[in-house]
Amino acid sequence: MEIGRSTEMYPPNICGRHCLGPLSFHKGALGTDVWLSLGGRRVERDRETFQNGLTFSSRPIRVQEKIHLRVECCDQHWHGALRLGFTIIPPSSSGPLFPPAMAIPDLTTTYGYWASIVPSSLIMPGAELRFWVTPRGMLVYEGPNGLRYKLLKGVDVTRPLWAMIDVYGQTRAVLLLGSKKKDLLKLRIRRSCPVPPPPSVSHRDSCMCVNEDHPCRTPQDYRLSADPIPTTQIDHSIDRDIADDCVVCLSARASVVLPCAHRCLCLRCAQRVKADFGNCPLCRQSIRYSDEDRGIKS
Repeated sequence: MEIGRSTEMYPPNICGRHCLGPLSFHKGALGTDVWLSLGGRRVERDRETFQNGLTFSSRPIRVQEKIHLRVECCDQHWHGALRLGFTIIPPSSSGPLFPPAMAIPDLTTTYGYWASIVPSSLIMPGAELRFWVTPRGMLVYEGPNGLRYKLLKGVDVTRPLWAMIDVYGQTRAVLLLGSKKKDLLKLRIRRSCPVPPPPSVSHRDSCMCVNEDHPCRTPQDYRLSADPIPTTQIDHSIDRDIADDCVVCLSARASVVLPCAHRCLCLRCAQRVKADFGNCPLCRQSIRYSDEDRGIKS
């Protein structure tokens, strides 16, 4: 696919020169089984499928512009969950069969598309999350627990970037709450255009059958009709992405092995996570026991 200069550049700052512009989903590049509401800021997938929920931002996203999302609905009888990423390919310039059923692997095997899996344990109804790309091309995710995860490296930040949000698997609906970007030189925070307060999340719209210990599908149906990527592969792919750097500070080397066997924190952040949260940021297992011999001091 040829990558040309985009005609979809940054919109005018209609709320003032410090505004980032309006932010919604791209109406011209939607999966076949999703629909938009609330002014194009809410996207929902058909409950009868786990795929065909690929969406894009309506405008290019700036480097370090943090996109704020809220999970609206979940269906736990599927495998996998939300996929997040960026692309340098303008969504409106793609062909009539675009977008495909899934971001991974349908798009990520082509240069210009970068996406990663978000652990389903962090994507519950009402959960708010943020994601962005750093000047070094790193895709970063901040979960509802406030911890940051490095999802992948190598995003091309020399070209305009559109956010890519795949409403996949257990994630059935999400709402764009806005975005913000810190202007370090002028010591201010720029934000996207203000929007009306969102309605509250109704948990009755979700299928939380696994949490309630009565899966609404048999194990065989659950396995065949769900995410084609095995859950072990999902977990290991996340581990590979964040294995080098601490998932909290994203700068120091991850050197501490937690009781669950995950090596994802530097010593300083491990002490903070243990004191403030008490759980592994990857698998949520308690780390308040047997820590001294693993380099974590109380």
